[in-house]
Formats: sequence, C-alpha cells, structure tokens
Amino acid sequence: MTILCTLAFSGSFTRLRATDAVVPENHKIKIVLVGDSTVNDAGGWGSGFKRFLTGNVECINTAMNGRSSMSFMKEGRWTNALALKGDYYLIQFGHNNEPGKPGRSTDMPTYVSDMRKYVADARAIGAKPVLVTPLTRRQWDREHPGKIKSSLEPYAAEVRKIAAEENVPLVDLHARSIEICELLGKEKCLEFSPVKKVDGTNSFDGTHLTGSGHILFARAVVGELRKAVPELSPLLQAEPTTLKIEAQ
Repeated sequence: MTILCTLAFSGSFTRLRATDAVVPENHKIKIVLVGDSTVNDAGGWGSGFKRFLTGNVECINTAMNGRSSMSFMKEGRWTNALALKGDYYLIQFGHNNEPGKPGRSTDMPTYVSDMRKYVADARAIGAKPVLVTPLTRRQWDREHPGKIKSSLEPYAAEVRKIAAEENVPLVDLHARSIEICELLGKEKCLEFSPVKKVDGTNSFDGTHLTGSGHILFARAVVGELRKAVPELSPLLQAEPTTLKIEAQ
C-alpha cells in the first residue's frame, strides 16, 4: 500500500488510508499517539516526533502522565482517542503497568490482553495500529558497567510477540533506546535526564526526557517506523524542523 496513488478513473481521489479506503486528495493523514508520560509532549518523545513530520500529516498526542494500558482505557481516554478517527495509532504502554502503582499496575496477562484490545479496536474503526515497545528506563547494571538492565524488558518482549502474532507493525523503541543509551554512556545520558528532588537532594530522572532527549528518541521512533510502515516514509523527514520562537 502506498500513501499516494493515482486512480485512473478519477483525478479527485488520490490518497489511500490504512484500510485501503479511497479518501479525498486534500485529506491529511492523521497519526494519533497513545501512551504514558514517556510518549507525551512534555516528558516523552511525542514533541520530537511531531517535528519529523511533513505538513501533510496531522499528529495528535493523547498520551497522559501516569497511565497504564488499563487505566488509560478505564478513564475513557482510549474511547476519546478512537473518536479522533486516526489513520494510524502508535501505542506504547508498560511503565505504569509495573508493580507498585495502585490503580495502574497490572499483571502480565492483563497487560497482554489490553494491548491486544488496542490493536483490535483500532482495526475495528479502519485504522492501522502500530505497537511501540516501551522506552527504556535508564537503569545501569552494577555488575556490568556501561550496560542497561531495564525492568521493562518483559513488557517489551510481550509486545514483540503480539506484533508478530497479530501481524502488527512494530517499533522496537525499547531495544533502540537501550542501544542509544549504552552508546552514549551514563554521563552523556544525564544531559537529557530531568532533575528531580529526592529528600531535598537533586537527583536525575532516568525515565523521562528533556532537552535533546525529545529529538534523540523520536529519531529512533522515526527510523523504526520507516521500516515497519514503509508507506509513511514520504511523510517522515530526515531531519526535524526547527522550532520557531515567537516574539513575546
């Protein structure tokens, strides 16, 4: 399937949606981002991702801080996201499914069931789901200096299985983000790690992103997306657009 095609019987319809339904040529492809704080525009890769898109794409980020695959649905956020009638849904959860988060944590079977439901529901409205493995936590392995031992690997492994079994495009951000962090090293990773207060002392947040981190990991998402959903390649720029600074 290609994003743009010319139909011999009509010049007024040229763009193909994820479902192969013909839509008007002035239709913008709509990408909806779904997930937690590591996806949203403030502390995740979402804001960076938008800067890699051409003007022919509308991207709406519905990701919300502190949500798990379960709580995002229970709060009606998934229903609202589906109501946007996106062409593509990039879906990433896992961080808040981990133990110790009341009202959000789930066991693994529930997580798997939730992720399969996201896939089924997106397909039911004629959209194309794309599963994204969770951005790694920057948890450095004490026994193997320079290596990350991410607590999120079990969740990433399940998403990979679902993608294979359901024939869903996969963006393996978990694997790519570990590669990036290990290549940079711990000290360099601190440059895009937010500072937080712990017992009155400054500490680095190894989960969320700031500064260059937004672009760094969005670039990884874009690279994986080119391979997983090749029809989107014409809409993905090689370099991010420069942010315009408005006069105060």
